[in-house]
Amino acid sequence: MKTNILLTGGLGYIGGRLALALRDAGHVVHCGTQRRGLFAPSWFSDMQMAHLDWQSIESLAQACKEADCVIHLAAMNEVESMRDPVGALQMNGLASLRLLEAAKRAGVRRFIYFSTAHVYGSPLLGSIDEFTLPRPVHPYAITHKVAEDFVLAAHDSKQIEGIVIRLSNGFGAPVTSEIDRWTLLVNDLCRQAVTTGELRLNSSGSQVRDFITLGDVAQAVNHMLQLDADQLGDGLFNLGGGRAISILEMTEKIAARWQVLTGCAIAISRPSGDGVPSPVLNYRCDKLAATGFRLTSHVDSEIDNTLKLCLQAFGK
Repeated sequence: MKTNILLTGGLGYIGGRLALALRDAGHVVHCGTQRRGLFAPSWFSDMQMAHLDWQSIESLAQACKEADCVIHLAAMNEVESMRDPVGALQMNGLASLRLLEAAKRAGVRRFIYFSTAHVYGSPLLGSIDEFTLPRPVHPYAITHKVAEDFVLAAHDSKQIEGIVIRLSNGFGAPVTSEIDRWTLLVNDLCRQAVTTGELRLNSSGSQVRDFITLGDVAQAVNHMLQLDADQLGDGLFNLGGGRAISILEMTEKIAARWQVLTGCAIAISRPSGDGVPSPVLNYRCDKLAATGFRLTSHVDSEIDNTLKLCLQAFGK
């Protein structure tokens, strides 16, 4: 079913991949941005652009006017949030609330909000499902939790079909190398392979993370667009990759894919710490699975595409 979508953050890391996937699935995508006079990007030349004034519910309602669904990704990232917690509360919290109010005013049917697994705390350990008590400690997670509560309250009161996605560690190639998210672990390691010829870790690599491909993130959103209202339950869903692995294991995967792509082995450098057992993390996504969603993307393909983009962008 074709859906008219207002996508905020559609020019960013996750948003860019999501915009293309939604377009390819037959949806009409409007990208909401606060930047004026911005033309559609070259990688999505027919994307419709909508100006957003985050201080004005009226402006936001106008952008929502034709939308069946709002997908809200625009936010200050974890680095920016730590540097400016007050600004993070204004953007991740208050601006999200204004957009939600605007969507309700415009008669939008469904509102999908991207939050983070780190609302559960940091580091993520043990078995975590949607009934685990949130205990955010980072301004990025705290401010996302604020927005979550407003979306879920609106859902519970049947003002709008609200969905909150608590995303684990999404990884994969951005739509263009100009999107500056190269500090993320997998992206950083892939760039290191090209620019330094080794994979250097700043720790022993025993920390565990739940990694999910951006391809599967996009598939999950498309799945949520198709769900009937009675399948949404309380509107809260964990979204992860199904099995947590250590940072060292992910690094070894990248090294193996580099050798397949280039025919050359690559060294892994890390501080001592061999023999330290990896902690346990089980990021449970049973609620989403119960609606019929299944992971379909392949980790190797996502790593390969990221390495190829790095070779193109940063290779000598």
